[in-house]
Amino acid sequence: MTNILVTGGAGFIGSNFIPYFLKQYPEYNLVNLDDLTYAGNLDNLKEVEDDPRYKFIKGDICNRDLVDFIFKEYLIEGVIHFAAESHVDNSIKNPGIFVKTNVNGTYTLLDVAYKNWMDKPFVYKDQYIRESSTKTPNTILPRFHHISTDEVYGSLDETGLFTEKTPYSPNSPYSASKASSDMIVRSYHHTYGMNAVITNCSNNYGPKQHDEKLIPIIIRNAVKGNPIPIYGDGKNIRDWLYVLDHCKAIDLTYHKGKVGDTYNIGGHNERNNNSVANKICDLLDELKPRNNGSYKDLITYVEERAGHDRRYAIDATKIESLLGWKADEDFESGIVKTIDWYLRKYKEVSN
Repeated sequence: MTNILVTGGAGFIGSNFIPYFLKQYPEYNLVNLDDLTYAGNLDNLKEVEDDPRYKFIKGDICNRDLVDFIFKEYLIEGVIHFAAESHVDNSIKNPGIFVKTNVNGTYTLLDVAYKNWMDKPFVYKDQYIRESSTKTPNTILPRFHHISTDEVYGSLDETGLFTEKTPYSPNSPYSASKASSDMIVRSYHHTYGMNAVITNCSNNYGPKQHDEKLIPIIIRNAVKGNPIPIYGDGKNIRDWLYVLDHCKAIDLTYHKGKVGDTYNIGGHNERNNNSVANKICDLLDELKPRNNGSYKDLITYVEERAGHDRRYAIDATKIESLLGWKADEDFESGIVKTIDWYLRKYKEVSN
């Protein structure tokens, strides 16, 4: 059995990834380290809480002693690092916590991994070097997979796409902290020879996302009959990626990604916020009609967010061509599944 540390596994993407990964790989044990800040929710992991191959540990990734204990106690042979502060609005109000968690926390994980896995730069300890049992034997080394965001690239004009060669140009304390963490991961690969990969994803959506994010905000306010707040003119564009498609891309990159490489993951689903809100309202009009008009009547424009990037869009050619990944869901199918999950959630909450 191989023991893998998943950080931030009680968050949105992590809590979708863990059940998926446990099902895909019966030879893996997963240790989930999560501090359960406001965005972490163990209810999202009820389906695996009794699985003998799953272990939850409450704690902070900045706690070096705890992280080192986990590596030694569970003989960790891989890290999949989701843990991060991720809400732009919160980063504007309190940037310090973003630097602490996203930068210092990532450094702590990397440095503990380096000192546990390696004797010196580019030399892994014998106990962590394994040979695969496939017909084409190859050396398997512990891997550090860092999950990042397309926001590190800044904002696009009306045309063009982010590629892996796009220069970093972060515009918010959140994206700046993620850009910094990416650079630290890169440095541990180039300086110490660590087996690391980075993935930068577009906006995720789907079940289990925290209520603070755009799509849950739209659905929740609509079903409650409250105003649906949209920043500015609603024309900010994002590339929407269904969360399970992201999990599958992480799986492929963790197992098959080239050492030291970066892979962009996007859904080819560009939508502006107006389009997203209108689509959700149209579907809710069919699924749960209001007594007095359309849910679109609730859409309300509010003051623009400070430093709000205008457009993100990813070119996912590299991961598609080299690793064979392809999104299974387009926005039309993924949003239906998402709305269905939230309607059931909010029904349970109100009962």
